[in-house]
Amino acid sequence: MTNTVEFIGMIAPQQYSEIIPPSGPVVDPDFTIRFAKAHEDAGFDRVLIGYFSTAPDGFIVASWVLQATGRLGVLLAHRPGFVAPTVAARKLATLDQFSGGRLALHVITGGSDEDQARDGDFLDKAGRYRRTDEYLDVLRRTWTATEPFDVDGEFYSVRRAFSAVRCVREPHLPIYFGGSSPEAVAVSAKHADVYALWGEPLAEAAAHIEEVKAAAADHDRYPAISLSTRPILAATDAEAWDRAYRILEQVKRHAPRSASVEPQNAGSQRLLAAAAKGDVLDRCLFTPLATASGARGNSTALVGSVETVTAALLDYYEIGVTTFLIRGYDPYEDTLGYGELIARVREQVARRPGPRSSVVSPPLRP
Repeated sequence: MTNTVEFIGMIAPQQYSEIIPPSGPVVDPDFTIRFAKAHEDAGFDRVLIGYFSTAPDGFIVASWVLQATGRLGVLLAHRPGFVAPTVAARKLATLDQFSGGRLALHVITGGSDEDQARDGDFLDKAGRYRRTDEYLDVLRRTWTATEPFDVDGEFYSVRRAFSAVRCVREPHLPIYFGGSSPEAVAVSAKHADVYALWGEPLAEAAAHIEEVKAAAADHDRYPAISLSTRPILAATDAEAWDRAYRILEQVKRHAPRSASVEPQNAGSQRLLAAAAKGDVLDRCLFTPLATASGARGNSTALVGSVETVTAALLDYYEIGVTTFLIRGYDPYEDTLGYGELIARVREQVARRPGPRSSVVSPPLRP
């Protein structure tokens, strides 16, 4: 059986990024379809639909994307706490059934008190992770219970809960989990099929992967590992670096005032700590973009020709990464150019014996 990797993109129903100010309608149905089909044509396995307190509803965006594509899967970001877990379980399973099993769930507990408060959530960080843990217990039980069940928890109590609709895949659709704090690692260890981290330097990423896998092993679980980065490609390395520095200047010009505020979430703090070590780390990891944007999300970049960035992604594969979430600073145009990168990485991975680190589960593909 050949080794495989999973590639995930990211879409939104409007074209924008750190260098492209939003324009046009907040929900552009035609653009959303073009964007989704661009990912499908480039060879992506899934696309992430993010969750923000000001963004269009992800369930509806996911439904639109899934009906407009034939193979592409959706990774739907979801914050526990705003929809009851029994209701969410039925909504997700129903969407999974209509898509033919192309749905996966990305659990985002929430790393900003301000963003949580916009939707009326005032729990502190520790409380949010306790709630996420309980939420996922109920969610998974709703998907798998063969008879009605009761729950009496800190956050959720139900009586004779049961769902007639099940996920296409057994025992349920894949659960991806993001968060780098100790609380996040502890909860992911119990629930995650795929653990997601941002584009850190190799040494830090390897150490964090081993921490995640050790915590999961205590629960007899062996999650796959996802890494998110922003490839900046060009025909040659020199041209790619010229482009990277032009993007950096654009990010600086468009950065919001909040970019200078210390972020609350551990993932952003880890990116800023990496950036403090140098502008270019490892083979071609470009870190100033994290500093310029306040590391508010996946912001470090791998810069170079397709050959160079392929080699950099394979470096991460060697330490245990089997899913890559890649998106560009020019989202639509970069997606059109990622097809060759995806094909080359897959070709190289198929020739290799597998990651050197701990046992890694095969990618969960639609």
